[in-house]
Amino acid sequence: MPLFIVQFAHYNEDFRLAELEALSALENIPISYDAQHYSASSPFLLITVASAADAAKLVRRAILIRSIIEHWGSGPSYADVFAQVKETPERWTEYQHVSFKFSVESFGWSLTQAQKIAVIESFSFMAFKGPIRMQNPEAEFFVAEQYEEDCKAECPPEHVWFGRVVGRGSRELIDKFDVKKRSYLGNTTMDAELSLVMANQALARPGALIYDPFVGTGSFLLTCSHFGALTLGSDIDGRQIRGTAGFRRNTSGISSNLEQYHLSDRVLDTLVFDICNNPWCRPSMFDAIVTDPPYGVRAGAKRLGRRTGTIPERSLRIIDGVENHKRPEYYPPTVPYEMSDVIEDLLEFAARMLVVGGRLVYWLPTVAGEYVPEDVPMHRALRLVANSEQPFGGWSRRLITMEKIAPHDERDAHVSGASHEPAHKNFRDRYFSKFEPTAAAQTSASDCD
Repeated sequence: MPLFIVQFAHYNEDFRLAELEALSALENIPISYDAQHYSASSPFLLITVASAADAAKLVRRAILIRSIIEHWGSGPSYADVFAQVKETPERWTEYQHVSFKFSVESFGWSLTQAQKIAVIESFSFMAFKGPIRMQNPEAEFFVAEQYEEDCKAECPPEHVWFGRVVGRGSRELIDKFDVKKRSYLGNTTMDAELSLVMANQALARPGALIYDPFVGTGSFLLTCSHFGALTLGSDIDGRQIRGTAGFRRNTSGISSNLEQYHLSDRVLDTLVFDICNNPWCRPSMFDAIVTDPPYGVRAGAKRLGRRTGTIPERSLRIIDGVENHKRPEYYPPTVPYEMSDVIEDLLEFAARMLVVGGRLVYWLPTVAGEYVPEDVPMHRALRLVANSEQPFGGWSRRLITMEKIAPHDERDAHVSGASHEPAHKNFRDRYFSKFEPTAAAQTSASDCD
């Protein structure tokens, strides 16, 4: 099969392959590559795809891929590249009379304009006769020089890549959905790049029904709906949905963002209830669940309830002729909701409510120095697809993608995880204690000494 060069953006490196695999599944385009040749420190990866048309389709909505290039040659020197190009002259003679341009890039070192021109002129043996057109050429040729990480002075490139650009990703969407441009946002609004990556991980597409059970200010409704999905969201705190919780810029809530991005017709509704006491009666309802559970860095997670188990009288009061629970500023009585319980309930909910083949995409916070892969909770009906880390020093959050592989069976409801205390247990308390080792972690460490 033909070889293609994937040019990744040099951001969120741990998420690249997960998104690439998700796009392969979404577009139903088989790919193959040698994972041993992938490096987070390099923006390039060779993959095989059936055709240039499939390659372009594969990356057309990618967020972490800048472009995909039909591989014509690569190697440690230009001599190696030239030799490979000359082995298949039928490739470049096809483009001798069309408009064209060369794009020259470097990674790990900066090339002067004169050096870039010299690189372009070194390919003069291809004898292109068409006009040079910098905007919208009929053919674009890509040259990249990759340098070693420790290159401190002028040195030869470690690797040279050359080929014809056949497709580009959709990184312009990051600017379109930039939170700084939104009418409404809150202090937990997810940044645009990762929101879009999550929509790809969830296989958001026309005809899919996608749900966010902790919708907050609605970031995932926007990005999943942009890709054509019908979306729903709910939250225990209706003030966030309505925009009456003191967030800046706009008090019209999520609806103002939907109007801004012309997505009102794709968001079916935003509802107020506790996911632990949800109204969904029909199982296997959603094609994907995409969410950022409340893990308590800015505010502790809550669920409906009262420590005594009764409803406070104040929630039943009538003020100025309006029942208290119907007032815009009303917030229901709640009790703390521990992070590990949130995740276990989320997995059980996903196992019941996803269609077979549907995906759960969620964030799992964890203490960086204590995390082990076994910390990720598992369910018998769900298969782990991807686990990508975004580090923040003493802690990190992991984007977990799971796929439902079997029908849910009430008799076999089961969530399993690590036999030890996972690194996301009591995360809020750990965060504010600056991640001091727990007694369990200290005992484990002493056992290893």
